[in-house]
Amino acid sequence: MRDALMNTDLALPNRRTGKVRDIYDVDLGAESGLLIVATDRISAFDVVLRNGLPGKGIVLTQISRFWFDFFGDSVEHHLLSTDVADVPGLSDVEREALAGRIMLCRKTEVVPIECIARGYIAGSGWKDYQRDGKVCGIELPKGLRNGDRLEKPLFTPSTKAESGHDENISVAEGAALVGEELMSWLGATTLSLYSRAREYALQRGIILADTKFEFGLIVGRSTPLLIDEIFTPDSSRFWPADLWAPGGEQPSFDKQFVRNYLETLVADGGWDKTPPGPVLPDDVVVDSLERYLEAYTRLTGLELDLDAW
Repeated sequence: MRDALMNTDLALPNRRTGKVRDIYDVDLGAESGLLIVATDRISAFDVVLRNGLPGKGIVLTQISRFWFDFFGDSVEHHLLSTDVADVPGLSDVEREALAGRIMLCRKTEVVPIECIARGYIAGSGWKDYQRDGKVCGIELPKGLRNGDRLEKPLFTPSTKAESGHDENISVAEGAALVGEELMSWLGATTLSLYSRAREYALQRGIILADTKFEFGLIVGRSTPLLIDEIFTPDSSRFWPADLWAPGGEQPSFDKQFVRNYLETLVADGGWDKTPPGPVLPDDVVVDSLERYLEAYTRLTGLELDLDAW
């Protein structure tokens, strides 16, 4: 198994790190750009785990690239290139290490709303529903089971936290932050993208249960760009359609497999969901990465050879 790329330290300005990505500023001449590097780090419950999934960043980048191409005719996005040769200021050694896992993007001002689409009841939505019959304040029919399909997908925005947990908010609260016109656009675009992707994925044997988006603004323009990653196993719940059985946790192609393992540690008193994160055993690493790769293959119809990068 290849080594996991956990961190980068490039000779580019303004390095900052997220849970999974390292981001740098890039001078593109006519406009400001960003280099987004998808590392192999994996986070759960807002904690970065001590080891990663080797090659995971490549899978995430290639899935995002597929979806950005897929939606290229319907929404403008920030992606310019995924070719390391297009990134100025890198050495040959760095280009080799980063091949397959970078996105060269337009730089935007991030809209401070995380846009979540839910087509099935699961995760935090299921916990909310069990408590009061609502998901993010939206009342739902009685008698739903964990994993049930919702008659109409929900738009459930949240704030974007610099650290810690995002907080669910109402559409009205979001409008107070960014304005009613922009909030309306965010909701309509989120549900449109989700509905189209859900239909496509289902034809390929994947239930796209829910997902989240981010959008950004360029100075002087009123229409946001779709940014960050889209429809990846880190930002979405992917379930095998042939195994869907409402009434419990669903088998998945996403990092829910890792979350489920970690919950066993929590139940046994071996971890309390605070840093530092535990080390994932080899079998969980291998099984998780295989699920990411299967998601890529089902969605694109192609095999992804990580050793080729």
